[in-house]
Amino acid sequence: MKLPFVSEVISETETEKVAKEFAHLLKPGDVIGLTGELGSGKTFFVKAACKTFGISNVSSPSFAIVNIYNGIEKINHFDFYRIKKAEELFDIGFDEYFDEHSITFVEWSEMFHQLMPAKYYQVNIVFCNNDKRKISISKNE
Repeated sequence: MKLPFVSEVISETETEKVAKEFAHLLKPGDVIGLTGELGSGKTFFVKAACKTFGISNVSSPSFAIVNIYNGIEKINHFDFYRIKKAEELFDIGFDEYFDEHSITFVEWSEMFHQLMPAKYYQVNIVFCNNDKRKISISKNE
């Protein structure tokens, strides 16, 4: 996959293909911010990417704030949707999850973009219509 990347997908199968291809770029220490409307497929994208690392128990961390999965790589999976202020994230040691031993996905990263590291991947998922989504992936450096 060459970045920046843009693709329109019309099925879960196509979304899964993009997510798995993207996952092959990832290594421990990488952080991925995901943005998109509610129901756009952010969690589905993370689930599909995690399959590449032998992880099949991915679920939305909306209420838990963070889920941790262990497979070929350790994955941290955050969801900022219900967070009201940055202090809530610092209370759970959010910044300590960004380390060289794990890959970290952050859904709704735009809500606290100031907490994202200087270097990270950005995945945007946008509804084009009921059947189509546009997936854009870039690397912020």
